[in-house]
Amino acid sequence: MNPDKQIIINSLLARVNDSPYVIVIDYTGLTVPQFSELRNRLSDGGAKCTVAKNSYMRKALTEAGLPDIGAELVGQTAFVTGDAEVFSAAKVLKSFQKEFKKPEMKVGILGEEILDNTKLLAIAEIPSREAVLSQLLGLINEPATRIARILLEKFDPEREHFKSAEADSEETAEAAAE
Repeated sequence: MNPDKQIIINSLLARVNDSPYVIVIDYTGLTVPQFSELRNRLSDGGAKCTVAKNSYMRKALTEAGLPDIGAELVGQTAFVTGDAEVFSAAKVLKSFQKEFKKPEMKVGILGEEILDNTKLLAIAEIPSREAVLSQLLGLINEPATRIARILLEKFDPEREHFKSAEADSEETAEAAAE
């Protein structure tokens, strides 16, 4: 094999090995400014979009021991990899597709699993890790917050409810004294 080709394949192999996922997109019809915008949005989420010959990527995926997606590697394809979660890259691709009607997510690899377009779109709907942790923290704090509100209502001398309860207890005490 030509040494120049091997350098490109090795670079793709390193990128695939460093990423927990690979998403293959069809970028047919994207203008250069749109493609640059897509790359910028992906890089904000820790992902990188690479254009390479399909045969080079097929070879890199084979050398990495990943599942065969050769049937999907046709036409104008780009490859999205990243060091962060697949959720953020899928969300960016979905929102970009909604905005510009392009690119189309063709297939993805997550670990050893092959993901079709439907699964990739489902992944894009999953909230980020931070959002899930925030929701979980809210659920954990809710019982304590309720208890604090009840105690505040019952025993806070500044609140109207406490004053009326205090007046009721004084009336009851006066009635008992008579």
